[in-house]
Amino acid sequence: MATTANAAAPAGARARKGESLWDDVRHALVQNVPAMVSLGVICFLALIAIVTAIAPQILPYDPYAQDLSASFLPPSVEHWFGTDQQGRDIFCRILIGSQISLTVGLLSVAISLTVGVALGAIAGYKGGVVDTVIMRFMDMMLAIPSILLAIAFMAALGRGIDKAIIAIGFVSIPEYARIVRSQVLAVKQADYVAAARVIGDSDALIIFRHVLPNVMPSIIVRATLGISAAILDAAALGFLGLGVQPPAAEWGDMLGRGRNYIFAAPHTMIFPGLAITVTVLAFNLLGDGIRDAFDPKARKR
Repeated sequence: MATTANAAAPAGARARKGESLWDDVRHALVQNVPAMVSLGVICFLALIAIVTAIAPQILPYDPYAQDLSASFLPPSVEHWFGTDQQGRDIFCRILIGSQISLTVGLLSVAISLTVGVALGAIAGYKGGVVDTVIMRFMDMMLAIPSILLAIAFMAALGRGIDKAIIAIGFVSIPEYARIVRSQVLAVKQADYVAAARVIGDSDALIIFRHVLPNVMPSIIVRATLGISAAILDAAALGFLGLGVQPPAAEWGDMLGRGRNYIFAAPHTMIFPGLAITVTVLAFNLLGDGIRDAFDPKARKR
């Protein structure tokens, strides 16, 4: 009886931890304080973006209204983050700017994720000439720094938020393709993939039903970290004047315009810079937390 009870104990412990990998990941992620705080920050920013998009009138000031008589006001009770060179409230512009930053981050990652996963899966599963051609093209793209490649695309496509999304999404494709390819090379040798071939499943069905679900953890982690990289790239393009154009409130553009007044009105740079830093840090910490949650050795037991 004692032996039976001892044998049942680990099973009960496993049941309390979770009945599947996703339950274990969720429990491990909840126990990760930095990841949960970061998730809260991201949800708060997303809520701000949604609310200001639906009801911009709730903002205390019009983020686009110019008042030259109120230029370069320091932070105060009336203007928490001060005003810029055109008298616009920086706090309201940072809030409204969350729409652009999160939109660029999410949509550009959606583009790079879709194309990169497809190319990586095809290259890893097919192998041979197909693998060589796809991966050598990815290597060519990786040989050029992503920000320089994005600048080249922006110069060719023109300025604007839609062009920035396409440029940032395109330059990030090789990272996803290489990650998925390496995972597919390991998974495609598994017995269940061989069994699927024996029963006559098509290559597309095997990839989407049997291969990709098993590389999903790596994709999720990279996508989370990719959003922070996309936001940073968008800010860099805005800083250089190649991204979203005025009068749109974009954090990188605000930072770039504030650099001319770094000594006279440092608040015009400090607060947009903090907005970028906090957002990027939140996505990075969340990505690290998700990665640790998927790693059995790093999970808290």
